Amino acid sequence: MKKSIFVPFLPELDNLDLEKVSDVLEEKAVRQSIECVNWPEQFSYKPITVFSIARSQKYLYINYFVRGNCLLAINDKDNGPVWQDSCVEFFVQIPGEKEYYNFEFNCIGTALAAKRESRELCTHFTSDKMAQIKRYASAGNKPFQEMQGIFAWELLVAIPFSLLGLEGDNLPKTVNANFYKCADNSSLPHYLSWSPIQTKCPDFHRPEFFGELHF
Repeated sequence: MKKSIFVPFLPELDNLDLEKVSDVLEEKAVRQSIECVNWPEQFSYKPITVFSIARSQKYLYINYFVRGNCLLAINDKDNGPVWQDSCVEFFVQIPGEKEYYNFEFNCIGTALAAKRESRELCTHFTSDKMAQIKRYASAGNKPFQEMQGIFAWELLVAIPFSLLGLEGDNLPKTVNANFYKCADNSSLPHYLSWSPIQTKCPDFHRPEFFGELHF
């Protein structure tokens, strides 16, 4: 069953530093879990993963919280293979459009972002556009090899609506979206989603399984 969220409008967020935004989201945002284990026979590991979401006039704010075993972040340049690291993701499609957008972040805030027709056909965002995505990572911003143990980390991102071709004061009533947690190259690879995916093998690039965000 597809999930849905009503995204609260919190205009005060744009006037705060990202570190302070986290406190407001804790109190006023909508919180959901990324807990669908869609391929349990292949990838059963399930780190605790939740996100809080809200919007302002200009940005969509998402604050991820993850607790689990192993932590990996070797990619420190945008539009690299961040999905190999300890990674959280947000995919979104505007109703009526064929393309969709994917935003992927490792635990130190390194990002990949693109407008896509499919997994293979895409246009990555330019460095100027990437710089517009605000990020705050509790794990810092320095790369590191995999560490063993139990780790808790947060990643707060603010994605401008303009990068989606939208205007904050004229948003559609809904957009289609999904949220993910993965770590392809970790000792415990996993592929969790917010809205369930019905495919034989892990595949996040499936807009037909996106849930809905209501504005």
